[in-house]
Amino acid sequence: MKDFNYREINNELMVPEIMNLVSKIHEFKGKQELFMRAKPDILKAMLELAKIQSTGASNRIEGIFTSDARLEELVSKKAEPMNRAEEEIAGYREVLNTIHENYDYITLKSSLILQLHRDLYSFHPSTNGGRFKNQDNVIEEVDEKGRRHIRFKPLSAFETPEALEKLCNAYRESINEGRIDPLILISKFVLDFLCIHPFNDGNGRMSRLLTLLLLYQQGYIVGKYISVEMLIERTKESYYETLQESSLGWQENENSYLPFVQYYLSILLKAYRDFSDRVETVAIDKMGKSERVKDLFDKKVGKLSKREISDIYPDISVTTIEKALSDLSKDGYIIKVGSGRGTAYIKNTASKL
Repeated sequence: MKDFNYREINNELMVPEIMNLVSKIHEFKGKQELFMRAKPDILKAMLELAKIQSTGASNRIEGIFTSDARLEELVSKKAEPMNRAEEEIAGYREVLNTIHENYDYITLKSSLILQLHRDLYSFHPSTNGGRFKNQDNVIEEVDEKGRRHIRFKPLSAFETPEALEKLCNAYRESINEGRIDPLILISKFVLDFLCIHPFNDGNGRMSRLLTLLLLYQQGYIVGKYISVEMLIERTKESYYETLQESSLGWQENENSYLPFVQYYLSILLKAYRDFSDRVETVAIDKMGKSERVKDLFDKKVGKLSKREISDIYPDISVTTIEKALSDLSKDGYIIKVGSGRGTAYIKNTASKL
């Protein structure tokens, strides 16, 4: 069986690429208190938006969709699910809220993971929510001609309960010992969880929920305000490529964690940079709302839509954004491109403002 030796330092991970990522994330973690001194209404708006984005993105990765309007209603509990997809979205919302509100009181155990998986399917009770897989499964990919190929064969259903218990124990022991950086341990845990593939369905979504849980418990709270799941969705090809690379030879204890760990840490660093960019403008520079919209065009290379601006600054009303865009257009600072839903704006490089 796979050996989960989390107390031994992986020399392959002690390389400049990984150490630089870890160091930069530590620097951002040290600035969290500065970020948290931003106006409470801004953080609250970012928190609510991140919940919507995380719930939508994590489900879309698995091919589960609904409209933007329905997604917002489901996450804010203003509507009840109307079909299987919305039942799974509502279940993700419940587990995400549980982690947000109770991460300090949760101990990582296989029984806890089963409870969270049960809640993931709480709106669809006829599924196998809260139960380990009852048959062996494989991870497949479909090529451009529609042909299926086995990418990875996880542990058998028989081996799964013991393996997940060993994985949780190995992680807790190493975290408590404090010799290895938690960022590396969390990334390794996520890969091993995905390689075990303990459930018939919901493994990917559970891995992302557990990522947030473990990060929060170690003081990395950026996922509350910036959707880590959305960043993974935007780089989905890299996510699957590194997962495949790091799973080769996994059952024989010959796999390399390096590709997946590097990818996961780069996602976390990107989340912190986005958090910094969005909060520091308000917390430090004290810019007004219209000035913040203008500042985005100074920092952004390429076009920006009204929706993208609203996502970056959820505390700024749509009306205020529209007025700022109108004023900047009249002044010649930005140029409108596209029309209808494709309307966006770019900075006018010839402007002298």
